[in-house]
Parts: sequence; structure tokens; C-alpha cells
Amino acid sequence: MFVVGNFVSALATVIDIVLNIFMILIFVRAIASWFSPDPYNPLYQFLIRVTEPLLRYIRRFIPVNFGMMDITPVIAILIIIFLRVFLVQTLHGVAISLR
Repeated sequence: MFVVGNFVSALATVIDIVLNIFMILIFVRAIASWFSPDPYNPLYQFLIRVTEPLLRYIRRFIPVNFGMMDITPVIAILIIIFLRVFLVQTLHGVAISLR
């Protein structure tokens, strides 16, 4: 069973890394939006393409917009933090119990 435990532990680590990267991308996009970046910049287009599906999904269910300020990235980061605390730690706990 230690092989399954190691697999679950590795899976939890990969999920944690992916969630961290995604949280950083959302944070960078939110900061970049304050400076009105060039919409034709390839880096900014990449940020939009990667983060927009989650942000659009959140906007559909929680239409929160305070004037010109969109707090959807804040909600997305809170969801990611919840997933990191709940899902990743649960998977690590399962991995420890399988060893």
C-alpha cells in the first residue's frame, strides 16, 4: 500500500504546485489591469487566456462588480486558498494513512 500512498502524496504535491501557479497568474493579471496594459502584448494575452475561464465562471454565479472595480480575482484567490488548505492537506493525510 505504500506505493498508493506515495502516488497520492505526489498527486497532492502536483495539485498544490498547479494551484500556486494559477494563484500567481491571477494575482499578476489583477495587478497588470491597474496599469492598462497593451491588449496585443503576448504575455498579457496569455494571462487573459489562462485565467479568464475561471473568472468568467465566477462572474456568472456571483455578479460582484463595485463600480469599475472587479473583485472576481479576489474571490478566485480565496477559492484557490480553500482548495489548497482542504484538498491538498486531505490528500496528504490520506497518503500518510496509506503508508
